[in-house]
Amino acid sequence: MTVAVPGSIAALPRVVGAALRVPLVTGERVEYANLDHAASAPCLEQVRDAVDELLPWYASVHRGAGFASRVSTRVYEQARDAVRRFLGARPGDTVVFTRNTTDSLNLLARSLPRHTAVLLFDTEHHAALLPWRGPHVRRLRTPASPSAAVAELDRALAAAPEGPRLVVVTGASNVTGEVWPVAELAAVARRHGARVALDAAQLAPHRPVDLKALDVDYAVLSGHKVYAPFGAGVLVGRADWLQAAEPYLVGGGATARVTDRGDRLGVAWSAVPERHEAGSPNVVGVHALAEACDLLGRNWAQTVAHERELLARLRAGLATVPGLRELSLFGPEHDRVGVVSFVVAGQDAGYLAAALSAEHGVGVRDGAFCAHVAVHRLTDGDRALRASLGLGTTVEHVDRLVAALRSLVLDGARWDYEVVEGRWVPVDDRRALPPFLR
Repeated sequence: MTVAVPGSIAALPRVVGAALRVPLVTGERVEYANLDHAASAPCLEQVRDAVDELLPWYASVHRGAGFASRVSTRVYEQARDAVRRFLGARPGDTVVFTRNTTDSLNLLARSLPRHTAVLLFDTEHHAALLPWRGPHVRRLRTPASPSAAVAELDRALAAAPEGPRLVVVTGASNVTGEVWPVAELAAVARRHGARVALDAAQLAPHRPVDLKALDVDYAVLSGHKVYAPFGAGVLVGRADWLQAAEPYLVGGGATARVTDRGDRLGVAWSAVPERHEAGSPNVVGVHALAEACDLLGRNWAQTVAHERELLARLRAGLATVPGLRELSLFGPEHDRVGVVSFVVAGQDAGYLAAALSAEHGVGVRDGAFCAHVAVHRLTDGDRALRASLGLGTTVEHVDRLVAALRSLVLDGARWDYEVVEGRWVPVDDRRALPPFLR
């Protein structure tokens, strides 16, 4: 099923829950305005249908002779090809399935050769900021512009110790949505003999990602960001470091052979990618991820056009809210995906988020978005609000957010709120949970 989008843009894949209606504290019900796609995107209907089609055939993979096991194994292995196409991987690149972006980057961090120098900017999301340990990790300060980022990386690599080097860079900021100069940073890395790992979690749902064109060595992403919320992620890239490393997790699948040697076990590890996929794999999640990759790959033109139109409308509307300041690393004119973070003078971000939900049926994110260093620097230590767009976003959702913010700032909330366990909630909140939670 498809859904019409603004202007003359062709139809887009439809998300599950597009017609979801949520309760308000006033007793009304309204269509949910999901403006929190950057945290987790809803499932696409075609992805759900693909999962439903697989479920009767679901079985353990790789080690089963039964026909259902053969079907599930084929599904699992074909998913690697779908992800490889989606990310423009090179013929020799390996595709390792993980739980999510965080899992993928921790796997890569565990697979680095000893004494690898790791360089990254401190504006990274925690998944890319925290896995790297040791004296050879260099965190670079927030750059004022893309050219400043390139120059700073050039200087840092020139001073880095000899030996293997890895540059970690995001494709698009999960705070501001701004697109990073990945190709330019990769060119600098190449001049200094460094490899590049691309955190594509926030870029991949919005724009095509091509490892060959960007000249990066690794890319990671999460299924739940690309409309496949079934618990799968992926690490794609050069196989040599992963092949040389001890398995990230040990157990069945990671082992080619285990023998009893009396006082110890003899273990021969599998080759990549199985080397880092111990245990029974998430066949359903991987199939969902592959289906989502194929769908996005066939719909880039209309996806990008849809988002750009709504993003322009959102930013223009937010500019009319008194006291609202949009957060930016590189300036208001820099290219960005459908993510906008902002603060409102004199207003607590958590309070506004609670009122937007309870009184207007609008879902946004508040806080520091697992990017504390970046948000605290851009807000002088405060929390922010983030509105993020996706395939399920409509003009009405954007306009409702803007109108609600203006009303809250100019006239105040219509309901009373209190802080419970660190979060603002409506006083005497009688909104009923869905039946499956009762």
